[in-house]
Amino acid sequence: MSNHPYAPLRIKEFKYFIAGRFIFIMGLRMTGTVIGWWVYQLTNSPLALGMVGLSEVVTALSLALYAGHYIDQNEKRRLLLSTVLLYAICIAVLLGLSTSFSSDHLQPWTIAWSIFAIIACTGAIRAFSGPTFGSIISQIVPKEVLPAAASISSATWLIGSIMGHALGGFFIAWIGIHSTFFVILGMILIGFGLLFQLLPKPVLVMTTKNTWQSVLEGIDYVFKTKEILGTLSLDLFAVLFGGAVAMVPIFAKDILHIGPIGFGWLNAATDIGSIVSVTYLTIRPLRAHQGKILFYAVGGFGLCIIVFALSNLFWLSFVALLISGCMDGVSVIIRGTILQIKTPDALRGRVMSVNSMFINSSNELGQFESGVTAKLMGTIPSVVFGGCMTMAIVIFTWFKAPSLRKMKY
Repeated sequence: MSNHPYAPLRIKEFKYFIAGRFIFIMGLRMTGTVIGWWVYQLTNSPLALGMVGLSEVVTALSLALYAGHYIDQNEKRRLLLSTVLLYAICIAVLLGLSTSFSSDHLQPWTIAWSIFAIIACTGAIRAFSGPTFGSIISQIVPKEVLPAAASISSATWLIGSIMGHALGGFFIAWIGIHSTFFVILGMILIGFGLLFQLLPKPVLVMTTKNTWQSVLEGIDYVFKTKEILGTLSLDLFAVLFGGAVAMVPIFAKDILHIGPIGFGWLNAATDIGSIVSVTYLTIRPLRAHQGKILFYAVGGFGLCIIVFALSNLFWLSFVALLISGCMDGVSVIIRGTILQIKTPDALRGRVMSVNSMFINSSNELGQFESGVTAKLMGTIPSVVFGGCMTMAIVIFTWFKAPSLRKMKY
């Protein structure tokens, strides 16, 4: 039954992939939660939170296009394992930086700048790891179950993200920042062990083209495929301006006064909402009007961000982020399915890298934008501004991109 939504889970190798990615993503999301709390604790500066995003996005964007070319021309299993090990090394360095010895001998801003440098290294690694995770799926499952595999992959990514965000806050409260990095390092290594069970994959691109020609081929395909370009563009600007998550440490500590555990739940709220919608759409896939639904979802996301900014009640802030996650989950499913269906196997690494530039890097750019506008406008006005800009972009694109509005798959 290849049309069954859980058919890919009958493939043993896909189960190893999903389990390994789940543990790995959970560890990475815990890292993001811990670093956000740690940096704000060290500096008490919204701009420092923005610098975390900028540090990662500069290296990720700089290497993204070359990474796509490299991924398509190299064996993906070996590359995937190498990037996971490099992440583990970065976590080990953060572990050392979080010791009492470091805090006794280094100034807070010195530690913060060291964190930014390590995050820049993880950005370089992510330029290769993210597209590799996305492109290897088509070499693990047959094409007839690829849409279902894409949905399951998105769902497990979000579950790992939820648990990582929430557990990060809990572990900070229970065992402290330093010991939490021990837990994270263990998760990364367990993920490596599961991914190690994957079989080597054939290299699908055997070309004599130079690097720049190869890179341009991927960019050209994205810009010629209007369904991909439209979806990525709408998501890019929505996340860029509507990324309130970067400011959650400030809301938790200075506005809602809820401490690290409440901070962990606020961080997880968006992902909890996402997994609700992703799980529902995995079981009952969208059959029509995907373009219009995408617009409604992104517009609803912007509205939720405005509600979150204006709330001074924990439960209302949590619900606003929860619903924003539901809206975001719809966007994740639509975008992920289009990418998997519309991309030829030989171009997957390059197209996934362009996707990474549009989507993943927009999170960090959005984090930096949030930090800068919070510094200039104040925290609450900056988040309201971001939500309003998201809704304005949806309205503008609705009228300027009718082909995206009518998009179906």
